[in-house]
Amino acid sequence: MFNKIKQAAQRLEGVAHRTPVFSSQSLNEKLSAQIYFKCENFQRVGAFKFRGAYNSISSLSDEQRRQGVLAYSSGNHAQAIACVGKLLGVDTTIVMPTDAPKIKLTATRHYGANVIEYDPQTQVREDVAAEYLKGRSLTLIPPFDHDDVIAGQGTVAYEFIKEVGDMDYLLAPCGGGGLLSGTAIASKNLIPDCKVYGIEPELADDATLSFKTGIIHSKPNPPTIADGTRTASLGNLTFPLIREYVDDMRTVSEEAIEEAVRFFFYRMKMVVEPSGALGLASLLSGRIKPRGKIGVIVSGGNIDGSGMSEILLKENFTDLD
Repeated sequence: MFNKIKQAAQRLEGVAHRTPVFSSQSLNEKLSAQIYFKCENFQRVGAFKFRGAYNSISSLSDEQRRQGVLAYSSGNHAQAIACVGKLLGVDTTIVMPTDAPKIKLTATRHYGANVIEYDPQTQVREDVAAEYLKGRSLTLIPPFDHDDVIAGQGTVAYEFIKEVGDMDYLLAPCGGGGLLSGTAIASKNLIPDCKVYGIEPELADDATLSFKTGIIHSKPNPPTIADGTRTASLGNLTFPLIREYVDDMRTVSEEAIEEAVRFFFYRMKMVVEPSGALGLASLLSGRIKPRGKIGVIVSGGNIDGSGMSEILLKENFTDLD
């Protein structure tokens, strides 16, 4: 898989943004560690998902491209598939929940995708997609459980490590595990001694339970503010990869996630969606004891204005001192 990550990096060269790495002096002093943020909120479509989407669609045959692509997603994978489809001239159809953030629904339609909405309380997106596929020749590209998607997501850590060098810890958010799998594979091949931790919301801890028990656990439509992690479970590909390459998992509270979003906004002047703030949340809340040089992947910045306002207005930024 590491070779696939390197191939994906070549494929994405000049297409995906080489996202910046930022740090905060006040945070480093507060935590007595060196913290580096790989900011995929500045990626195309505002999230790392562009990488996996481009790598997978650009790997299709000419015939598959002509027939079109189907995907399902709560938002960021949807936008990424739609964006890449527009770039490469591939028709895209996306199955999205009715409660997906409006900014993600709007952007997906803006890129020209055919959006099929479903009720996450009564329907399962995989079932909706399977029903739509009947009698059609579309290629299904799932949001995480796909070799080319995982390889594309792995280029985040590949770039990060090439720029920053050795790290003691590398933290990545976890929903379905595509980003975490790719991150861990890249890390263990480039800096084997680096500890890779996956971070999840407490309310969506299916991957943590799966990692610790060795059995896939499922939590359909968990009520976390981090909508990018609302996948029901790890996949058949990501589960064994995470078990093999990831060192540990940690969970964080909704309050810790909100605090991290506020820190990014007030202190680092960045808009980061709750899913993208999980790594920082684990550090600020003490779920991970910071030591040495720590890399944190900020997975995305797609959040509605109303959602951001609600988080910012809950507490004054001075509580972060």
